[in-house]
Amino acid sequence: MKEPVVLLSTHALDRAGALREAFQEMGYRTDLVTPDEDISEAGDAGLLVLTGGLEEGDRRLADQAARLHLPVFGLADPGTVDAAPRPGYDEVFTRDTAAEDVATVGRTVVERRRLQRITGIVGETDAIREALERVVQIAPVSATVLVTGESGTGKELVARGVHALSRRKHEPFIDVNVAALPDTLLESELFGHEKGAFTGAVDSRRGLFELAHGGTIFLDEIGEMPLATQTKLLRVLEQREFLRVGGEETRRVDVRVIAATNQELRQLVSTGEFRRDLYFRLNVLHIELPPLRERRADIPLLVESFVAETTERHDRSFPGISADAMQVLEEYSWPGNVRELRNLVESMVVLAPNRPVEPRDIPSDIRAGRGESLLPAPLARPGTVERGAGGGDLRPELEFIFQTLVELRVDMDDLRRQFEAYREEGSYPGGRRLAIPEVLDREELDAEDLEAVEVESRPGGEVFFSSRDAAEPEMDDGPSEELSGGEGARAPAAHGGPPSDAGPGSEPPEEDGVVVYRSGMTMEDLEREAIVAALANVGGNRRKAAERLGIGERTLYRKLSKYELDA
Repeated sequence: MKEPVVLLSTHALDRAGALREAFQEMGYRTDLVTPDEDISEAGDAGLLVLTGGLEEGDRRLADQAARLHLPVFGLADPGTVDAAPRPGYDEVFTRDTAAEDVATVGRTVVERRRLQRITGIVGETDAIREALERVVQIAPVSATVLVTGESGTGKELVARGVHALSRRKHEPFIDVNVAALPDTLLESELFGHEKGAFTGAVDSRRGLFELAHGGTIFLDEIGEMPLATQTKLLRVLEQREFLRVGGEETRRVDVRVIAATNQELRQLVSTGEFRRDLYFRLNVLHIELPPLRERRADIPLLVESFVAETTERHDRSFPGISADAMQVLEEYSWPGNVRELRNLVESMVVLAPNRPVEPRDIPSDIRAGRGESLLPAPLARPGTVERGAGGGDLRPELEFIFQTLVELRVDMDDLRRQFEAYREEGSYPGGRRLAIPEVLDREELDAEDLEAVEVESRPGGEVFFSSRDAAEPEMDDGPSEELSGGEGARAPAAHGGPPSDAGPGSEPPEEDGVVVYRSGMTMEDLEREAIVAALANVGGNRRKAAERLGIGERTLYRKLSKYELDA
């Protein structure tokens, strides 16, 4: 596959020349294109940079790029660039932005598009972009990677993408489905065996780790690995050496391990089915793939890609899909994720009538949305499910309750570790507080915990933790306007407590830098409150707010638009 080309418009030749040098120094090919040029045949293009501003003169190239799903950067005069993202542009810079800075941002976008070409991963939503950018970041290093996500989300494609962008790309990539190998043969398959090690071992054999020497081994369904083999895998990860089955000679390997699972490994750790030390050794770098129902906007792009692939493979024509039928596909929950969508598209191409596909041509279970009624998969493995008095398997309802209890236990362990980390810091800068659901029993805290923090319960089911030595505002005889939040607001009591007249069911006071969880709030509600608090804390500076929140500025702009906070 050819290296991607960066297309630079000739609207402003001086800026195009500087950008050309900057991109070439990073190892990319560049090409100058005129405003009236046709770029539809530029199949190896990775980025289009428009140097002439955001006026109508650039729309011809921008419209072509949109049809090709090609990322577009724009350069505009200072003062004409507002905070909100511009439709049709992935990034907008001012003309005085250094060419090296534009090229640095462009490299991330180009590598993401290159990764999509290599792996076949399709999508432009924030969720899939973040996952692809994560792949681009971690590919050059050799650390172990854990890829998680539901079945059918594309974990193997991500693993192949990590390998293809790494320095090991010219070395072997070995794909191992752990669940497909019997427990009795798994160790021999992975690490090899010596002659006579067991019945049927008529000769010595190298294992998959030896075959992957210098390259990458992908361990799919790692949660199905038996405990005995987990112990040996842990030694390989830590010491880079192992013994063949029945062997006495230590063998060393240089292999990058990428593991994947559709299970919650933390639950398996809690139930004793997965080694805790192996979990932390695998989870050095983590990539979480979103399910298809969380990126429904990508469904039309996926359908378009699968139709093109299937029609070429089967040499069949396809009349298309109507808008109503596409809406049905976008509203379905897709429990089988991208794999299920691919299979459906293939069946539609093969069985397509001589007209565009209508909703009535789609299978009835998809039209009825029956995928949403699927129960969670049981935690126990086949053959190990406990039996009731009547000899039948556990009811799905009890299974679901048990799974929920395990999740709560794991979340409590995480919460306790986070609290310990905060306590060890000694103090909380600026009297910062944590607002969390009231699930932590005060009796479970030891004496040092209670000395380090003040625990304050408020009406509405919230618990606030604040340091005892946190700076407290000086209180005059009457509340100041700054502390009261304006005319008519109530002043908080001393030590950050609730107002003295707060009665049952009253709302807690809003404070700068404090995000309060209330019963019934969703994660989106908490995210919105966190953004509002961060902006208030930095005086409305969006760049600083993005740094405080640990997200990119573009991501913050999209969140502001999503929650209607642009004003």
